[in-house]
Amino acid sequence: MGSGIRATVTFDSPAGCPVAGFSRTTGAVVDSISTSVSPAGEAVTEFLVDADGLTGDADLEPIFSYGTADVYRTEHVGDCPCACLGEFDCPIHRYLADGEELTLVFHAAEFETLQDAMATLREEFPSADVQQLLQPPLSGSHEDRRFVNRGKLTDRQFEVLETAYQQGYFERPKGANATELAEELGISQSTFTEHLVAAQRKLLGDVFDDG
Repeated sequence: MGSGIRATVTFDSPAGCPVAGFSRTTGAVVDSISTSVSPAGEAVTEFLVDADGLTGDADLEPIFSYGTADVYRTEHVGDCPCACLGEFDCPIHRYLADGEELTLVFHAAEFETLQDAMATLREEFPSADVQQLLQPPLSGSHEDRRFVNRGKLTDRQFEVLETAYQQGYFERPKGANATELAEELGISQSTFTEHLVAAQRKLLGDVFDDG
């Protein structure tokens, strides 16, 4: 069994998510959450909030209390990212709702599963934005880890970068030079260099957290 991939994805507070809706109407930040999701897409969540911190009326009734903190239980059905993830067997690790935004941290067993899940999430929730992808074992501190978004590259930039990598352009000694790679790709050497530099600049912007 593989170690899987952990993804952190944010959404504009989706109307169909009951926890996001609770946060939006009450002003509460909800992050103490336990969620169970079935393969059928059925998700049940229990969450704990400070009753004194509510600034609006809740549309849920607490099931019990711990002093000043109340515990709520709700089901996710229909237009909700949690229910969507259940269809792909992706367990939710962390859930944060702050009224304006919903953040989900979830696990996918394989990269293909993650791709399929993200494709569906983006189709149903266009504001879905991948913040981070991590695949254990992880090295370095949390600050050292960066999500490199190759989706920033144009198809041509990706093709040039991939060809350069596969043909050993970045190795020492070089497995191929720019003239050879440009000829293989059917472009001029200057165009090859232009695409390669543009691709590297975009990806290095992610590495150095350049917005």
